[in-house]
Amino acid sequence: MGKRAVKRRQGGFNAEAYEEEKVRALFPGAGWSPDETDPMRDQRYIKSVKPRSEGQAVLMDAIDAHNLVLALGPAGTGKTYLAVAKAVEALESGEIGRIVLSRPAVEAGESIGFLPGAMEEKLAPYLRPLYDALSDRLSPKRLKSLMAEGLIEIAPIGYMRGRTLNNAFVVVDEAQNCTYAQLKMLLTRLGWNSTMVVTGDPAQTDLLPELSGLKPISERLADVDDIAVVHLKPEDIVRHPLVASMLEVL
Repeated sequence: MGKRAVKRRQGGFNAEAYEEEKVRALFPGAGWSPDETDPMRDQRYIKSVKPRSEGQAVLMDAIDAHNLVLALGPAGTGKTYLAVAKAVEALESGEIGRIVLSRPAVEAGESIGFLPGAMEEKLAPYLRPLYDALSDRLSPKRLKSLMAEGLIEIAPIGYMRGRTLNNAFVVVDEAQNCTYAQLKMLLTRLGWNSTMVVTGDPAQTDLLPELSGLKPISERLADVDDIAVVHLKPEDIVRHPLVASMLEVL
């Protein structure tokens, strides 16, 4: 014990050498620095979401101005992400009291069979896109806390009948997989001081085309005052450029 103490006293502690050794470049010679932030992306959990296309700007303005918005457009246009981002923004600012997420449990062309667990566990695979959008807007600890308190609620479409959603921000995702009757039931859940955003792509329904109710519902609501129906286009796609190219020919 005494020899170790003597050795430590003889060697001493070089704070400057420790700091230099502790901080190393992750990619030597790459020339990248964490200080060089992308103007389109604020590196925090609560980001300042900015529209990246004209259609996205129209959608964001519509959500701010209307209590019911239908966002229709091809995959990759940011419909779900912008809806969830606006929901988190409204919750964090105190404008609403809870977020309600709903999505039809419809497989994309194949059956995965029965899933074990409670209702939330059964729906988790179908609601993964909504979880991804939420986790990009909130820290994991904050997201877990809000879900435990019931401020972020997962509501299966089948359990929405009879409810009145007051003081809530409701996001109905993949609405092209809902029938006309289901969408009519969902839309009439809207309560006081609430906002509902319905997103979907009528061209990618996993139901028979005649069963999907999104297109006829949007056509009928387009002429109703105080309801916004926003049509996003291939030019609004923010995924890989090949996505827009493929959708033009598929």
